[in-house]
Amino acid sequence: MSEQQPPHQHTSHQSHGHQHGHHFGHQHAHHSESSNIALAFWLNFGFALIEIVGGILTNSVAIIADAIHDLGDSLAIGFAWVASKIATRQPTQKYSYGYRRWSLLSALISGLILLVGSGWVLSEAIPRLWQPQLPHTGGMFVLAIFGIAVNGAAVLRLRRGKTQNEKVLSWHLLEDVLGWVAVMLGAILMYFTGWAWLDPVLCIGFTLFILFNILKSLRQTLALFLQVTPDPALQQQITTELNALEFVKAVHHLHLWSLDGEQHVLTMHVELTADAALAEQLHYKQRIAQLLAPYSLSHTTVEFELSGEICRDA
Repeated sequence: MSEQQPPHQHTSHQSHGHQHGHHFGHQHAHHSESSNIALAFWLNFGFALIEIVGGILTNSVAIIADAIHDLGDSLAIGFAWVASKIATRQPTQKYSYGYRRWSLLSALISGLILLVGSGWVLSEAIPRLWQPQLPHTGGMFVLAIFGIAVNGAAVLRLRRGKTQNEKVLSWHLLEDVLGWVAVMLGAILMYFTGWAWLDPVLCIGFTLFILFNILKSLRQTLALFLQVTPDPALQQQITTELNALEFVKAVHHLHLWSLDGEQHVLTMHVELTADAALAEQLHYKQRIAQLLAPYSLSHTTVEFELSGEICRDA
């Protein structure tokens, strides 16, 4: 049930009545992730094909580089699109947390595709530094204006997304926009100066910029895969707040990890200061649920240990 809750709705302790009203919100969030990604895919794929032709016709390595990069993006986005569809499925016996981690897998594969693409582009552009060829600057300029418009539209759609998947993709597209701005400025400069070396320099410049961001996002994605705490400060804050409750003696085995960078899971053992009747324990659970509510956790598990009880995970 928790799987359909919107990102800002928590509490595995709450009644189903509370959760029902939020069901639509979460479905809507997933639907918008999927449709945002679909739009980005078609824009990018169609545009990459136009660019390859344009790059060959204008004899510009910067445009061909961008075309390959866009084609890599399209593959990455296509994969992300499929993964975001899978990610909305209901939990099953086998996938008890649901399919949110598929979206994370696609972020990883997208990053790897782009790494390979960027490497190829550099291998093409670097030799051109020694044998520059002047491209057709007018054609470059027209393609660049078109590129800024198409990728800009896609960025605006994906910027609103919250998942790691949408963040990685909006980075790809923002890089494309910046790449096109560089191509446009380069075309203007080459038109007036005839500096043919600007073409490969531009190409190498924005490929290195892309590589830097891809490595950064790959690092975050890998950390989530390895179930690193998504937010150590948050984990510390929750622990401190729990320890401050008068009925809590100690908290241990507290694990905070993330399904997809957005939906977090929290489990813990709470030692009680004194033995408590069931009605009292229920009250304690409600207090803990209130304390955790602001943190928008998707799944929470709280186990009470009574005095003298030996922790079975010790």
